[in-house]
Amino acid sequence: MINLIVLGAKGRMGSTIINLVKNDKEINLVGAVEKKELIDELKDLDCKVSSDLEEVAKEFKNNAVLVDFTYPDVTMKASEICEKYGIKEVIGTTGLSSDQLEVLQKRANKISIFWAPNMSIGINVLLKLLPELLNLLGDEYDVEISEIHHKHKKDAPSGTAIKLAQTLAASRGWKEDSIRYCREGFIGERPKKEIGVQALRGGDVVGEHTVYFFGPGERIDVTHRAYSRETFAKGAIRACKWIVNQPPGKIYTMADLLS
Repeated sequence: MINLIVLGAKGRMGSTIINLVKNDKEINLVGAVEKKELIDELKDLDCKVSSDLEEVAKEFKNNAVLVDFTYPDVTMKASEICEKYGIKEVIGTTGLSSDQLEVLQKRANKISIFWAPNMSIGINVLLKLLPELLNLLGDEYDVEISEIHHKHKKDAPSGTAIKLAQTLAASRGWKEDSIRYCREGFIGERPKKEIGVQALRGGDVVGEHTVYFFGPGERIDVTHRAYSRETFAKGAIRACKWIVNQPPGKIYTMADLLS
């Protein structure tokens, strides 16, 4: 049995994961961590409920996985505690800076860490296939990306859109400064070496990403739509089951899991 601790247990993703693992015979929910003002809403859970992650981590030292879909600052503090108590991590937090990822990489030398800005199997398959499509189409095709999310999402553009852009830029041998996040105030023709990323927010859209390939006389649109957060939750649970067998040494991703 895998001992699971959920950080942000009343959040959209945290609550979805908790509902799914209740009937999972391979996972034992041992901890639910949330803000003090929300603790009473978790009293029916058959596990340790606390507003203090360290209190829970200390009890399950070297014998648990933390799943974290919170915010960058919260994630970095949680990771520090996990390193201290030997807790493995599955992180779905987006908006992490390059400096924060560098810190996580150092901690990954001591504890096993899995991080993915999108836990959807479909999106991660696209991350493998889209560079091949782009290379087959050739240099005549321009690439643009749009993403749509619910109005409560805190970061923009989404971590998934950023990852898609980075992956496609790398496939053409371009540096990250070739990615343009919005064109406000830009004057002039679209540069040849550029991938544009646009973010839309509204309603209750779970997540939609479209990659456009604009060519001479034709256009190809590749769209991924998530209709339920269970898509991401199932990916996170799959990652929890996988990471327990992986040694420290790197930040693991969905690409590692799928391969």
